[in-house]
Amino acid sequence: MIKVEQLAKRYADVYAVDHISFEVNQGEILGLLGPNGAGKTTTMRILTCYMPATSGTATVAGYDVFRDSINVRRQIGYLPENVPLYPEMRVKEYLKFRAKLKRVPYRERKMKIDECIEKCRIKEVQNQIVGTLSKGYRQRVGLADTLVHDPKILILDEPTIGLDPNQIRQVRQLIKELGERHTILLSTHILPEVEMLCGRVIIVNKGKIVAMDTPSNLESQLRSGSVIVLEVRGNGEKIKNALSGIKGVKKVVWHDKGEVNDFSVEAEKGIDIREDIFSNIVKNNGVIREMKQTAVTLEEIFHQITTQEQEVTT
Repeated sequence: MIKVEQLAKRYADVYAVDHISFEVNQGEILGLLGPNGAGKTTTMRILTCYMPATSGTATVAGYDVFRDSINVRRQIGYLPENVPLYPEMRVKEYLKFRAKLKRVPYRERKMKIDECIEKCRIKEVQNQIVGTLSKGYRQRVGLADTLVHDPKILILDEPTIGLDPNQIRQVRQLIKELGERHTILLSTHILPEVEMLCGRVIIVNKGKIVAMDTPSNLESQLRSGSVIVLEVRGNGEKIKNALSGIKGVKKVVWHDKGEVNDFSVEAEKGIDIREDIFSNIVKNNGVIREMKQTAVTLEEIFHQITTQEQEVTT
């Protein structure tokens, strides 16, 4: 549905978007993840025809964003980071106005507006003045605006920014539901959001794509080995020595807390050492109170990739 090839946007000698290439498949929710200033918003503005690129190509639903921008806009619903609503209008009045601008046929207009109001859960405020709404409701009105012409593709730029935890949960659930009918490109710097919503993620840093895959594949590629976290009652030093002697153990970290000790045991990739850990602790008169294998989080992946990228470029 979206195809980007060698897309670049340059300001003087600085590239906000630095020759990136990616595709968004039909029915997919793709997350564009990166720190502030990474080039996410600039990429979205190019794809939505709000800004020209310096070079490269981009097509949306088969239409070229540079040569056929009118048709591109008909295919997309765009929610910018700061939703540009008219605060003096009532919610339903605003959606009618937007439906006219988007050339929704007159006979379908009422049905489409009612559908969006229901879908975005704003029925109870449909007659309220937009300027009196909370940030969460304004965000949902913005989402209703993006949906009113029933676009194939939704492009959402930081859709939960500035919301409280309850509002964030509501908007995320709504996006999940929208993903059942629409192709979605979602930009964010909130890591849990990507894990909860997106089947695939692109990590961008300083205008460049530094990683692109599913969160689980990124985890398996970057995991150097498993880490077992333990809470053990017993002689800490004896147990540390016993754990260090297990084949496949790379590193043991011991936190001495007296009678009960915490250990972090890092194993080589592909080796399961849990049974060896259990038997060695028992042999040394230790009692395991807790043992768990930790997974690499998207936050750790993001930190590792972007830090590596900074080290390479500095």
